[in-house]
Amino acid sequence: MPREKNSTTKSGWRFKLGSAMLLLSIVGPLVFIPLLATLGLSGTLTASLSGVVLVGAELLMVAAVAVMGKDGYEIIKEYASTLLNQYGPRDEVSKLRYSVGLIMFIVPVLFGWLSPYLHGYFFNYSSEWTMTLAISGDLIFLTSLFVLGGNFWDKLRSLFIHDAKVRFSAA
Repeated sequence: MPREKNSTTKSGWRFKLGSAMLLLSIVGPLVFIPLLATLGLSGTLTASLSGVVLVGAELLMVAAVAVMGKDGYEIIKEYASTLLNQYGPRDEVSKLRYSVGLIMFIVPVLFGWLSPYLHGYFFNYSSEWTMTLAISGDLIFLTSLFVLGGNFWDKLRSLFIHDAKVRFSAA
């Protein structure tokens, strides 16, 4: 028989403490690891301390779930799921949006593949634009996955399934 969520779960001290611990476990590494990098420590020490921060964050996350309990964890999970579904890609997209998404998907891949071969003709790798072009291409590629919609994710996923079959609709 499913348990009913306690109405005082959100207002209780366990939920509040667990939520604060969960938030700290997520934000902590984002703050402390860059801070460690700016301290001027040796690379080995910085990497070691960064690892300690990440392991500590994971342990804090597990402890947060234990403190808030199953009901509190379910509330957080429902909230995150609602938030992600709200901003996730739509399943069906228009033909124009799909075409634009395919261009956004293919151009960075082709650019990354061809740029070493075209280096002497069009690109100068000693240029300060090299990193900017690489990051821009990656961002365009990742954005294309959202522009293409949810059905494209299924098509990509089927590439990694041995028994997947193509079935064309009669359109």
